[in-house]
Amino acid sequence: MSTEVTRTVITDYIEALATGQAADRRAEFFTEDATWTLHGDLPVSRTWKGRDEIFTGFLTQMLARFDLTAPVSQEVHNVIADGDHAVAEWTTRATTIDGAPFTNHVTIVFRITNGRIAEAREYFDTAYVGRLLFGRE
Repeated sequence: MSTEVTRTVITDYIEALATGQAADRRAEFFTEDATWTLHGDLPVSRTWKGRDEIFTGFLTQMLARFDLTAPVSQEVHNVIADGDHAVAEWTTRATTIDGAPFTNHVTIVFRITNGRIAEAREYFDTAYVGRLLFGRE
């Protein structure tokens, strides 16, 4: 996989996230057997297998904790690609269902196969997310 193809897949996916089209276009962006790993000890921390489980399990559970009538944004800082891997770094801003402002700095390592995301490994401050989204002390 060329570096430019990898970069394009990831930037197109991030744009689809920003416009709310990522779920509808998941077959375009993810291999059928893709995995998404969220490290940490949150209730959603594990490896999600298959694009449908990623979107109907992991992302649905995360989005349920936000007020989706309020703006949600990703400010992309970097997309660094090399061969079939890319690293994307962004800041997500949103409002929780409790009305609290939410700002999270995210880094995801992606692996691309045949022009689609085959693997994603996500890293962010799980203690912060645990407090704001999952009511942990």
